[in-house]
Amino acid sequence: RFCQSFMTELYRHIGPDTDVPAGDIGVGRREIGYLFGQYKRIINNFEGVFTGKGISWGGSLARPEATGYGTVYFIEEMLKAKGDSIKGKTITISGYGNVGTYFIEKANQLGAKVVTIADEFGYVHDSEGIKGEKLNMLMDLWCVYRRPARAYADQFGLPWVEGKSPWEIPCDIAVPTATQNELKKEDAEKLIANGCKCIAEAANMPCSAEAVELCLKNNILFGPAKAVNAGGVSVSGLEMSQNSMRYSWSFEEVDAKLKDIMVDIYRKSSEAAREYGMEGNLVVGANIAGFTKVADAMMAQGIV
Repeated sequence: RFCQSFMTELYRHIGPDTDVPAGDIGVGRREIGYLFGQYKRIINNFEGVFTGKGISWGGSLARPEATGYGTVYFIEEMLKAKGDSIKGKTITISGYGNVGTYFIEKANQLGAKVVTIADEFGYVHDSEGIKGEKLNMLMDLWCVYRRPARAYADQFGLPWVEGKSPWEIPCDIAVPTATQNELKKEDAEKLIANGCKCIAEAANMPCSAEAVELCLKNNILFGPAKAVNAGGVSVSGLEMSQNSMRYSWSFEEVDAKLKDIMVDIYRKSSEAAREYGMEGNLVVGANIAGFTKVADAMMAQGIV
């Protein structure tokens, strides 16, 4: 009822060529369905005005996987630039929702090992890695049953660490996938002390400003949120394209396009940092590349 009432007022302000909403924390496919259904009832027309829709009513394959998969593709580009690879790396993540589970899936495919999941109550450390039947069970716990992270520990007899974050576990790569400001300066200090070489923000601004500053100061390979987690919104754009064409791409086609987009985002961020004398600083590079793209478009249209 809330979704329907909300859409009764919001529908005037959105449209396929005006503004296209998508889901996030607390707004999944169920809520998108309620919102989209009410929108259709009001306008009496089918328009691709939401992304993250169900496949049978205009959604895109690979949309649920997009942010997690895209994060892995971006990390792989970061490491490749240093002559390295994600293969064989030990990774800790926070969260274990939509982004986290699909991040684990793609990281496993590329030969990495993810050893933690977490929620707001604590974390689980699985030193053998979350893979195979364990990953299948994890996806059921989240996608089907919406169980807390502790349920994974209980299922496989693993220790549950109450009230702490997973950043105290030694790793090669740390990936916060949950919420804003979850990784603080003291967490960054632990990661650096334990030999972490790369941090990638899969959530929206999950590292505090002090943590980011410390990472850059210590030459940690740092991927900022606006670049790293762009996979979700990128496949939202691909979903809009498919809606406009009244055509659906295969999972493999969408995934390939997603990878190309993430590689391009890394390239543009890296080149911008180099051009402005801060080579390797992807925080600066992503800020400049993003700002320049918007500013150029505004100036070309006479807005400024």
